[in-house]
Amino acid sequence: MSTQPFHLAIALEGTGWHPASWREPGARPGDQFGADFWVDQVREAENGLATFVTIEDGFTAARVPGDEGRTDRAQGRLDATLVAQRVGPATEHLGIVPTVIATHTEPFHVSTQIATLDWVTSGRAGQRIKVSADPREAALFGRRDPGAESRESLFDEAADHVEVQRRLWDSWEDDAEIRDVATGRFVDRDKLHYIDFVGSHFAVRGPSITPRPPQGQPIVTALAHVEDAYRLAARAADVVFTTPDGAGRDGPTGDAATTLAAARDAERAVGRTGDPLVVVGDLLVLLDDDAASARAQLTRLDGTVPLRTDAAVLAGSVADLADTLESWAAAGLAGARLRPAVAANDLPRITRELAPELARRGLTRSAWGEPGSLRDLLGLPHPTDRYAHA
Repeated sequence: MSTQPFHLAIALEGTGWHPASWREPGARPGDQFGADFWVDQVREAENGLATFVTIEDGFTAARVPGDEGRTDRAQGRLDATLVAQRVGPATEHLGIVPTVIATHTEPFHVSTQIATLDWVTSGRAGQRIKVSADPREAALFGRRDPGAESRESLFDEAADHVEVQRRLWDSWEDDAEIRDVATGRFVDRDKLHYIDFVGSHFAVRGPSITPRPPQGQPIVTALAHVEDAYRLAARAADVVFTTPDGAGRDGPTGDAATTLAAARDAERAVGRTGDPLVVVGDLLVLLDDDAASARAQLTRLDGTVPLRTDAAVLAGSVADLADTLESWAAAGLAGARLRPAVAANDLPRITRELAPELARRGLTRSAWGEPGSLRDLLGLPHPTDRYAHA
């Protein structure tokens, strides 16, 4: 087993990833647009020793494309980056990773948002980079039609988006701020740098308006199902979420080693240098005391609103889930990002039952140490500023 613990991450999506979750007891659907709802979920994840949480986002009110206008589905969402700014300071240890959609956002703005998140969390910020090819989302902005663009172009744009962010984070050297009242010098202007990025999608001069983040480079993550997404992750990300295939309602049957190999193949294809991707499996979970009860619960929920998902589904007991994650660790995955089907039920089972079981098996941490950065938790070094010796 690696010296690094198996990382337990939790993907937060309102009242849960099942579209009927908002109707379940304890779901608090009337609270999900308030700060306390999100603070409670993130603190629950931290109490369960999760390495980080991700916060979903999108440009349409529907959580699932095609659900617009339906009255039986949860509609509306808060901005993930702003939610992260609120919940981050309410925690002490785990990473906070909001979703960012590169297709309709400017990297200069996003870079300052994520840098700010890193500052207010003392180095625990990240982002999940995402693309949008939905013409309905493009219509909200009216500047372009990504439906007329190739998928490859959208992913290339996302890679450039991240590259611009990374250069802007480096545009202030770590010691650029002097803050010397006696001499009246607040900043060493020689340690602020123009990035002069010119690419197919962006031309950004810089420098940033925000000093270099505490982590130097906040963590970038990406979800990969297809080759283009794997290549994006290999070019731009630190962490990739993979979805072992072959999933059925009896649990995932795909080979986790296959997705690990796909990530490594993508790294070789793009000529990645430096630290390899941290490869984390994605899994939607619905937990009960035993597998039969969990499957019955999933059938009941699907009878109200059918679940559609891009991830494997495990409906079973905590022991079943622990066995699966143990097999993933043995296959070489660095962790798992769990999507609670019904947050009111599945999130506490993950944090209060699964986390202790994984610790008992020697897979995960059993307690928090001293507060550190998300890079520290992931075992990634503090990167050197590319402009420091220019």
